Amino acid sequence: MPTNTRESGLEDLIVNHLITENGYEQGDVADFDKSHAIDEKRLLRFLKTTQPDTIKKFSLEDEGAVSKFLDRLQGEIAKQGVVNIIRKGLRGYPGDLDLFYPTPSDRNEDAKEIFKKNIFSVTRQLHYSNDVSRKSLDIVIFINGLPIFTMELKNRWTKQDVQDAIKQYKVDRNPRDLIFNFKRCVAHFAIDDEEIYFCTKLEGTDSYFLPFNKGYNDGAGNPPNPTGTATDYFWKEILKKEELANILENYTQLVKETDHVTKKVTEKQIFPRYHQLSVVKALLADVKEHGIGSRYLIQHSAGSGKSNSIAWLAYQLVELEKDGKNLTDSVLVVTDRRNLDKQIRDTIKSFTSVSNNIAWAEHSKDLKEAIQDGKRIIITTIHKFPYIFADMGSAHKDHRFAIIIDEAHSSQSGNMSAKMNMALSTNIFNDDDESEDIVNKIIENRKLLPNASYFAFTATPKNKTLELFGTPYKEDGKTKHRPFHNYSMKQTIDESFILDVLKNYTPYQSYYHLIKTIENDPLFDKTKAQKKLRSYVEQHPEAIAKKAKIIVEHFHEGVAFLIKGQARAMVVTGSIKKAIEYFDAINTCLKERKSPYKAIVAYTGGAEHADQKSATEADLNGFPSSQIEAIFRTGQYRFLICADKFQTGYDEPLLHTMYVDKILFDIKAVQTLSRLNRARKDKVNTFVLDFANKSDDIKESFSRYYKTTLLSDETDPNNLNGLIAKMENQEVYTKEDIEAITALYLKSKPRNTLEPILDVCVGKYKNLEEDAQVEFKSCAKSFVRLYNFLAAVLTYGMADWEKLSIFLTLLLPKLPSPKEEDDTKELLKYVELESYRAQAQAKINISLEDFNYELDPVETDGSGFVSQPEPDYLTHILYDFHSRWSNIDWVDEDNVQEQIKRIPDMLTKNEAYQNAIKNANKSDARMESYNAMNNVMLTIMQSSLELYKQYQDNPSFKEFLNEFGFISTYPKGKPVSTGTQKKC
Repeated sequence: MPTNTRESGLEDLIVNHLITENGYEQGDVADFDKSHAIDEKRLLRFLKTTQPDTIKKFSLEDEGAVSKFLDRLQGEIAKQGVVNIIRKGLRGYPGDLDLFYPTPSDRNEDAKEIFKKNIFSVTRQLHYSNDVSRKSLDIVIFINGLPIFTMELKNRWTKQDVQDAIKQYKVDRNPRDLIFNFKRCVAHFAIDDEEIYFCTKLEGTDSYFLPFNKGYNDGAGNPPNPTGTATDYFWKEILKKEELANILENYTQLVKETDHVTKKVTEKQIFPRYHQLSVVKALLADVKEHGIGSRYLIQHSAGSGKSNSIAWLAYQLVELEKDGKNLTDSVLVVTDRRNLDKQIRDTIKSFTSVSNNIAWAEHSKDLKEAIQDGKRIIITTIHKFPYIFADMGSAHKDHRFAIIIDEAHSSQSGNMSAKMNMALSTNIFNDDDESEDIVNKIIENRKLLPNASYFAFTATPKNKTLELFGTPYKEDGKTKHRPFHNYSMKQTIDESFILDVLKNYTPYQSYYHLIKTIENDPLFDKTKAQKKLRSYVEQHPEAIAKKAKIIVEHFHEGVAFLIKGQARAMVVTGSIKKAIEYFDAINTCLKERKSPYKAIVAYTGGAEHADQKSATEADLNGFPSSQIEAIFRTGQYRFLICADKFQTGYDEPLLHTMYVDKILFDIKAVQTLSRLNRARKDKVNTFVLDFANKSDDIKESFSRYYKTTLLSDETDPNNLNGLIAKMENQEVYTKEDIEAITALYLKSKPRNTLEPILDVCVGKYKNLEEDAQVEFKSCAKSFVRLYNFLAAVLTYGMADWEKLSIFLTLLLPKLPSPKEEDDTKELLKYVELESYRAQAQAKINISLEDFNYELDPVETDGSGFVSQPEPDYLTHILYDFHSRWSNIDWVDEDNVQEQIKRIPDMLTKNEAYQNAIKNANKSDARMESYNAMNNVMLTIMQSSLELYKQYQDNPSFKEFLNEFGFISTYPKGKPVSTGTQKKC
């Protein structure tokens, strides 16, 4: 017969493999009790076979007794969920019943035999309802008669795919039918021959399906399978008895979430996605094979579920055994995110074997006690380690640690990482140690611990992170590093698990018009003046008021009705002062339009406020800071105005739109904009309105972490010698200084014995020329920073480098920075903002390039400089400023700028003007330059009619350009008088 290319052919493939290869039983539709959604025959057979004495107590001789027993079981499943019933069994009178036997450990032969008594079965075309329509499910997986998975299959050969299966669940499957009740099954799978999706809670058209695909070329879908169907990993791997049991025991769980404001409790059933299963299994397998002492970098995109992956890994590392012995003594989860503590706690609660052996180290004392008491899982922040490393003692010297680091790029700064390693090290300082002994112990303690494995999770690995934790490989004669496991931003977006925050990106162009309010034309440093003018305009109350109006109008007209009227927005600002000003301005706009919506401001600490001497965010909001996240999800609060706060680690799916008024680049750009990417039902897109950044800069930042981030080469430790050579050339210190300071410091001598030596060095530093001071201090900082990083990975310790690091760490705070004269202090007295407007540019979809990005190794040149003042006249400074932020919408701005650059040269060739410069006073020379400008513009008209028309039709622009021409060409002497106020 020809190959069966219909949907039934795929069904045959799955069922036959489960029966012939995986040891499943073939279920019978007649054995399914629709009233209880249970394969009654296999459930009772399992109980009678495995627990005959207990089941006799239930007196199941007649249908009435069986029905009563099944009613009770059904009630417990409805309350606890099928996952908890499988794990905990049915408890109570007249006896406790196990409904599942868990997977055995490697050496427990008795448990292996008991596990075999579980009945795994598969039933096809299951009529699940008493409905007369006789609807059926393609496949249902049972364990001991309890339904675990349902499946709807589709076949691309018959022009249907996984989306049709999803639609079938949403439209044709009634969630009120018992088998589809929440918690009754673990998950419902939509499957075709190329892709797989699942849902844990059917809610009709609101049902939310997640991808369960391997990914292909760092994108969505599955790779071609040379030995079968692209999706056969599901029935060949996932549905293996041992693997399915592993998922039910160690991953799937029912969690409760409490709204801190409404106190409403909701339940959510968690089922792992393929990348989460894949990474945890791969890590556990590698640890089991190689033991403790390795490093792993996991690059998983923001919003991809890292918190659950971390929790599952932590729990299973505690349980991991080899040859009957635990491989780890304590698992440390190190994080910068406070809310991760609770997420991990909730995840592990369902794993009763370790739930009572977890410590949450809120204080340094807690952390120390937890380690010394041998707690199995300890959750903490890296910032607590510096306070305990000196007196940890030797109680943990034989401990084997697994250290899981959340957001490794931020928490593993060189010095902080070294403190953590020291705290856990087995090299203890003794009172009788010589300073040389202490130095050698410090060197050893800085290194990544041989008695620990490191698991570093991040979406945005820096070059240091890749070199510390990445997997090395050779290519082109270089040692490069890559992540151990990657779930890329590209795949996450392609699968619609997170939203593409760059798809609706609208940059705003600001247009300023400043006027000079002084008759003379004072000189200022050009570079500093430009920065000060930009800051002045961007923080000017008028500018913020106008941007606030744009934000409020945009939100009301294009955002407020999204996500069924629940959409929220974040306003990202560059300072606390700016955040408060936005808070006031947005509240004013909301009040003017009688809006029902409210704003919240978020920052750390106190700040000056117009109506108060100092205001905290609690003062302004009217409620405690701890309630911001919860309150933002409730009522009419729609705007969250932030200064740094909530730009990392903040997970709020209702957040839809971001208004950015802060320069962002690299990791900061990715982290900040990624707050929007959390998907949820009814959320189909996001918006970014950016007042501060260029789209090309945002694109470059995201491109680094779009696919797999690699390190192009390792850092050469000999670069430290180059830094040392530059420092020694300045003769600020001697080798004897280093030796003396190190010995005194390591022996805890009083500070007054160190300071005389250091002060002599400071005096030598002060006698250096300014450029030499800058070079020395830059090299010293680079040395300390680079050594702190390299000391963790170098095979051999260098005592001289360690001593120099100690010495420079003590010396640097005492070195004054070169004084830079600021001649722009009076600048803002002489200018006023005449007009400001912000105009939206075309909305764009920033498309990222489809390639892996290689980061360069850590920079080591130690270069630094003091910028030399470049004095210029205020009129010229304002021209340069307006050439960037002109209030004229040029069609061909590049051409206009090019023509303006020609003006000074053309004016100097005008004979009448040159004669006036030589023979007339400045006032007459100015008038002649204006006349000459008319002839220049007639010439320029051939190249830029646009510029010529502005000159003729715009008196303000004409006056500005005339003055620019004169200032640019009149010989520099005393400042040129400009008469009355001039618009620039």
